Amino acid sequence: MMEDENIESLFEAPPMGEQERMVEALLFASAAPMSLTEIENRLPHGCNAREAIVHLGKRYEGRGVMLRRIGEAWAFRTAPDLGFLMQKEQVEQRKLSRAAIETLAIIAYHQPATRAEIEEIRGVSVSRGTLDMLIELGWVKLGRRKLTPGRPVTFIVTQIFLDHFGLETPADLPGVKELRASGLLDNRPPPETILPASDEAEENQNDMFE
Repeated sequence: MMEDENIESLFEAPPMGEQERMVEALLFASAAPMSLTEIENRLPHGCNAREAIVHLGKRYEGRGVMLRRIGEAWAFRTAPDLGFLMQKEQVEQRKLSRAAIETLAIIAYHQPATRAEIEEIRGVSVSRGTLDMLIELGWVKLGRRKLTPGRPVTFIVTQIFLDHFGLETPADLPGVKELRASGLLDNRPPPETILPASDEAEENQNDMFE
């Protein structure tokens, strides 16, 4: 009887407090956000990663480091109000070109979007370099092919994009009213009425960045 109990104990999940500590260790050691599946694959048999995440999130509420959901994954991030403490150098940022910004916005708000759909919304052709640059930045990636004639490739935003802008999902993107209130959107005519017929000239003058 004692032998059976010992065998059964080998498959018994550790207490929730210990599971929480294990998840905490995994997330601190991971260089990238981890999904629940990835976490569960690391934990002992019978552990409940989802419940451990909930407990861990509550324990870190109001702390200098917070547990954040990024897409379908989880990671520790510095509390937003303490971000200034991490700034030691002045980073020179290069602005994306208007073509790149518009392309990125269309993908974010209309994903999964094909190249043809992006061009239809913008009213102009999209240079290959613009999409290649967004993919190289890690903000855009290839999605599933559409079940339409030609099976065109689609583009979607990545977890890196969501993480950079502090979003959990693309549904958290600001609406038109919020963009106007922040000054990021004005009442100019739509792009197709003011942009040239193609991006050829823009590409020749380094259409990646301004």
